[in-house]
Amino acid sequence: MYETYGLLIGGAWRAAQAGDTMAVYSPVTEAEIGQIPAAGPADIAQALDDCAAAARPWAKTPAWTRAGILRRAADLLRARLDKYARVMSIETGKPLAEAKGEVNAAADQFEWYGEEAKRIYGQTIPGRAEDERLTVTYAPVGPCLSLSAWNFPMLLPARKIAAALAAGNPVIARPASEAPGCCYILGQVLIEAGLPAGTLSILTGRSTPMVADLIASPVIKKVSLTGSVPVGKEILRQAAAGIKKVTMELGGHAPVIVFPDSDPVAAAEKLAATKFRNCGQVCISPTRFYVHEDIYDVFAETFARVAEGLKVGDGLDETVTTGPMIRARGVDGALSLIEDAKERGAEVLAGGGRDPSFNTGHFLQPTVLGRVSDSARIMSEEPFAPVAPLTPFSSYDEVMARANDTEFGLAAYVFTRDSDLALRSADDLQAGMIGINETLLATAEAPFGGIKESGFGREGGSFGILDYLVPKYTRHKLLKGDMNV
Repeated sequence: MYETYGLLIGGAWRAAQAGDTMAVYSPVTEAEIGQIPAAGPADIAQALDDCAAAARPWAKTPAWTRAGILRRAADLLRARLDKYARVMSIETGKPLAEAKGEVNAAADQFEWYGEEAKRIYGQTIPGRAEDERLTVTYAPVGPCLSLSAWNFPMLLPARKIAAALAAGNPVIARPASEAPGCCYILGQVLIEAGLPAGTLSILTGRSTPMVADLIASPVIKKVSLTGSVPVGKEILRQAAAGIKKVTMELGGHAPVIVFPDSDPVAAAEKLAATKFRNCGQVCISPTRFYVHEDIYDVFAETFARVAEGLKVGDGLDETVTTGPMIRARGVDGALSLIEDAKERGAEVLAGGGRDPSFNTGHFLQPTVLGRVSDSARIMSEEPFAPVAPLTPFSSYDEVMARANDTEFGLAAYVFTRDSDLALRSADDLQAGMIGINETLLATAEAPFGGIKESGFGREGGSFGILDYLVPKYTRHKLLKGDMNV
């Protein structure tokens, strides 16, 4: 499956210099999909050298030229939608409909940032004296390292690569080993779009010691990670040694508050569809459902009905709505959370175990747990699985305290018809992103990111490119000759 790709170094695909490889496995069949190169010290050194050499020429490349390359890459992704979605589904088990949506979302990132490259505006600040001029311009931060997760294997690296290139920075991308093919695809379309050799390198292989070696290099000036909180903390420790600029998009455990004026059936149907998207493996997935006691029973019944109506299986089957989890240990972790919740009094309203229809693959039944105690681990630990814990609430102050009682702060959701209540809730919820009667938050034109242990910095929107730039302030004292001009 990976025969035409490899390590992207110097604008060309190649094997690791030492010849090392590693296997990629299907989460559907558990069989080997293919072998990818495992980069070694020599490969890492070459990628760093190329990145350093590309930094100044790419920074000096006119914004309109950079924009044109990114736009062509977006066009190529859209033109090959079906082909690339199939690669994603094979690697992750993701349903084809979701995979096609992700390819289009990745294309949106390249289109958006191509336009943003033309809009890196500075500032002119009024001086205190007639003979001075104060200006602020933005300069590329320098060579960037992109570290992305497997759950959205094309969108996540696209956010980082497109923003970095638009801002004038070369990039070394290290995709997740579980699903590297989608990042390879990004490299290929950028090559075809005219990206200069060395401006993007892609290194695959074991994360240890590769990532630490890359971060330790003085070449790398910026690190962007999408990953778990523990991994984020380790990357921050490593980046601190070199005072690297960082963007951290880490885990989430998004509360949903469904107020009593909501339509419980419509809200449950919308939230269940969102919860089980990508088999629950979404950082902004709604994961703690606080439903007012007056509508709880109807909401819970509807939510369970939707879960039971989902079709689990291989995402290449166009009738499938829910694919597998990516790893066996993810299934084991979800089962542990389910058992803990049951021991603390939770009701199993749907699912609750491995899907008995499959002898192979990492399949878990879409699961709904009712009346879950706040003491259950699933209410404080990010499940990252197709498991939805529901619990009733009675008052605003009570539910707001419960919703905010977490170290996570990525996303939160509110369902109500009362605009005043919606805005009050959005102000009081401690999260970087809020959905009001809406659950699909990620879009190229809006900032994506969290607070607290969910990270900092933003990807997407007009804010996103700023994380790949540094402001440069100039105070110009005019000489007499200058003032006469």
